[in-house]
Amino acid sequence: MSEKTISAEKIAKRKEKEAKEIRRLEREQAKPRGHAYLYYLMAIISVVYISDEVASQIGTQMQSVIAQNIFAPVFGPDMAVARMSALGSLSLLAFVLAFMYKPLADRYGRKHFLVLNTLGMGLGLFFISVSTNIPVYILGAFVIALFIPHDMQVVYILESTPPKHRAKIYSIIKAIATVGMMMIPLLRDFFMGSDTSNWRLVYLVPAIVAAGAALFALCFARETDAFVAERLEYLRTDEADRGKTTEQAQGGFLTALKFCLGNKQLRWLMVGGGFLMWGGLMTMYYETTMTYGYAAQFLEQGMELKQAQANAAPFVTRALFLFPIGSASFQLIQGFLSDKWGRKPTVIVMSVCALSSFGLFFLGARQNWNPYLVGLLCGSAIGSYWASGDVAGGIMCSESTPTNLRTSVLSVQPILNTLFGGIAIITGLVLINLFGDAYTGLISLCIAMPGILVGLIIISWKVRETKNVNLKEITGNE
Repeated sequence: MSEKTISAEKIAKRKEKEAKEIRRLEREQAKPRGHAYLYYLMAIISVVYISDEVASQIGTQMQSVIAQNIFAPVFGPDMAVARMSALGSLSLLAFVLAFMYKPLADRYGRKHFLVLNTLGMGLGLFFISVSTNIPVYILGAFVIALFIPHDMQVVYILESTPPKHRAKIYSIIKAIATVGMMMIPLLRDFFMGSDTSNWRLVYLVPAIVAAGAALFALCFARETDAFVAERLEYLRTDEADRGKTTEQAQGGFLTALKFCLGNKQLRWLMVGGGFLMWGGLMTMYYETTMTYGYAAQFLEQGMELKQAQANAAPFVTRALFLFPIGSASFQLIQGFLSDKWGRKPTVIVMSVCALSSFGLFFLGARQNWNPYLVGLLCGSAIGSYWASGDVAGGIMCSESTPTNLRTSVLSVQPILNTLFGGIAIITGLVLINLFGDAYTGLISLCIAMPGILVGLIIISWKVRETKNVNLKEITGNE
């Protein structure tokens, strides 16, 4: 059989496959969407988002507990968190792999990856729940790191809501998901208390919830209208003309990377967002900061560190009950501010709130303030920090990118940000391993402050406002 014949057969098969995809997408597009569809879609997304938030935060909120039960027997109680963080850096490989796989959603659709990512997070939580040694724990952390970064639920919200209410709806759902994190202290209190040996059940329950959320999304969520319309336009375009312009490109990591580097708006968003990432240290060690703060009173009584931390655990649990409230409040506020004042002013306000709240939280934990107040301040700091990141890295990047490249750009963005933010993370990791776990809070604050201030200056001066843009009309050529 000649090469020409083989080539003709491949072309015919590809055309037949594309014809089937067109028919499938046309049926999807033709299905009526009642007035209630948006409401129940957002309900589904809320459940998925709760699973994502719990999977994202449980490692931090259980940090000192896991460190003392799995890492302290090997490395000692005073360096357990530091060594756990050092070994946990192996999950950076999963982080890179995650963003190589995320662009596939621009080719195959959002729904498949919404389901797969949620199921993957549940699997990682399950691995940790059955771990009795460091390698199995690292495996679970690796799996979670592979599936957490995709945030496909965010893409669903941005592509399915009216432009003038986009940030508000996003912030409401994010606030609901943040309040859902109260599951963690509830499980800590119910299963663990001051007996930290029962910590595995705190992981097992969210693993089951994530599996249920994935099944729920598989059965009831539909593909986004924006993706269906864009994909049909691509498939109906003459094959010779496909991929010649940014508007026709169908995602891909390298395509998105080239687009980001060549687009002034996205380029400065990446640089500014990278400096904002220096504040990420505040989100990594707050539970350890609380634990050492409340353990100080017991250490002064002559207790050993392990017993002092066990006695501090109930205080930390009470603080974590108010953490979701403080965090959700700022997640909710940012959407209304963003739609009213604009994206850039909101990033500035939220970042300033993050630094001031974290400073008060750090002081309160050290001075043995009421744990509910300390938890509220901690939640306010972390919530306002992520609110600024969500606006700059999620909403503004999405509102500056055409639909056919949106998830691809959102996979490139964290990697480019990390080139800047990674400096702070590595510096913090080295300093914590040098000085010990007790200094994590102070080191985090000292590194976060200059990075956030530089990021705000860049975004204020170099990035244009994106409020009220129509996602379907973005070309990326502005």
